[in-house]
Amino acid sequence: MPEKIIAFIKKDFLNEASYKLPFLLNFIAVFANILIYFFIDLLFGKKITPHLEAFGVHYFAYVLLGTAFFSYAGVGLGSFASRIQREQVEGTLESILSTPTKISTILSAIGLWNLIAATFDLIIYILLAIFVFKIDFSHVNPVSTLIILLLTITSFSGLGILSASFIIVLKRGNPIGWLVGATEGLLGGVYFPITVFPAWLQFLAGCLPITYAIQAIQLSVYKGYGVAALAKEITFLLLFSVILIPLGMTTFACALKKTKLQGTLGQY
Repeated sequence: MPEKIIAFIKKDFLNEASYKLPFLLNFIAVFANILIYFFIDLLFGKKITPHLEAFGVHYFAYVLLGTAFFSYAGVGLGSFASRIQREQVEGTLESILSTPTKISTILSAIGLWNLIAATFDLIIYILLAIFVFKIDFSHVNPVSTLIILLLTITSFSGLGILSASFIIVLKRGNPIGWLVGATEGLLGGVYFPITVFPAWLQFLAGCLPITYAIQAIQLSVYKGYGVAALAKEITFLLLFSVILIPLGMTTFACALKKTKLQGTLGQY
């Protein structure tokens, strides 16, 4: 199994490395994205609003971390579906999924490569934050931060695999990806704390894993909160992971079985 995963990752690396320009464009996109929030922060000033007091930072520091973390963790949401769709277009999906390789191995390989690629984006965010924008990360708690990161990736991966199941069957049109992608950034506290919402929207936000992830990562990085202090957020992320990973894997297997029986696996 490890050999097959390594082979998949090597194939993806060689494929991506053959295109040099996207690496530069990606760096520019990340920097431009950060600048948008930097100038928004300049417009509104660096005064700590009541909604940011819990985190002890001004708006720019809050949204930079939220955006970087959401981009990194969000790879689990979009990568599976986008990769499946790409393989469909290239005509390689049927050959890959028809091999004796376990579905879990294939999905793990896809997830690992996209995680590796997303790590480079996260590093860019962090380096720019420290050396260009002088964000203070000296209070970070590495243990709780790592736990939050891992649980967020697993819960998002469960949603991502569930989303990829629709691509297998529908080819185009991904209701799960659209619904989650359209609401998580807004409701999850990525761009502003959810305390700005009315009570009913805060309740809806509490149904999304990203809400607990963003809250936890902000407190872990800027306030140094440990595992005990973040027990609520970590528990919810664990529950999301335990539920969504098996659900996603089961749904994907059913979708694959259906398309094989219909002979539509290679269509797009």
